[in-house]
Amino acid sequence: MLPLAPKQREISPAVNFTVEEYIGIVPPSVKEIILAIRNQKAVGARPLPSAKLVDSSTMLTLVHRAALLDSVATLVDENLVGRSEMCLQFADLLQRSLSHLKFPARAAVGTATYHALDGRELFSWQHAWVRVGDEVIDGNTDCLFENPMVPKAVIAAPYWGNIKTVPGRWLRQDRAQSLPSDTDVSEVWWPELKDWLDKRFLS
Repeated sequence: MLPLAPKQREISPAVNFTVEEYIGIVPPSVKEIILAIRNQKAVGARPLPSAKLVDSSTMLTLVHRAALLDSVATLVDENLVGRSEMCLQFADLLQRSLSHLKFPARAAVGTATYHALDGRELFSWQHAWVRVGDEVIDGNTDCLFENPMVPKAVIAAPYWGNIKTVPGRWLRQDRAQSLPSDTDVSEVWWPELKDWLDKRFLS
């Protein structure tokens, strides 16, 4: 039996399963991840993109870019097992935010291939990021180490800047793919994030 969650919202990764029902069906290795995340949340020690952000953008200000990424990250991190597999939701919320701020943002879905410094390919998977003109925002990569699927050798800092200089990965968009609808995004997180944007950026 895992300790009770800290007094904050937790969202089950599985549709039609409550948080406790989900914990009841996952293997011990996943329960260990949940416990570690709960402990970090209890003491305010969850990772945030701004801590490792590689930034060369001309949009907004550095302070605003960091605050926006961290706000999106904090919301999707309400997922019970963290945000290491939440790139679709992260990109959706970020695209909505930038569009709300009148930037021509669009979400991109495709393949991220992570590579070593010598160019060796380490890992590939379906991923999502955001494009605004020549800039790309791939902000949910600082916690990849928490995902059991991702090799520990993969290191890819959150990035906001020109598409030609994305560090640690190659991003290949599949224009036939689009973000799936997600009720947590549309009904839970986006209304709260929109309110925060209105107060922080537009008031």
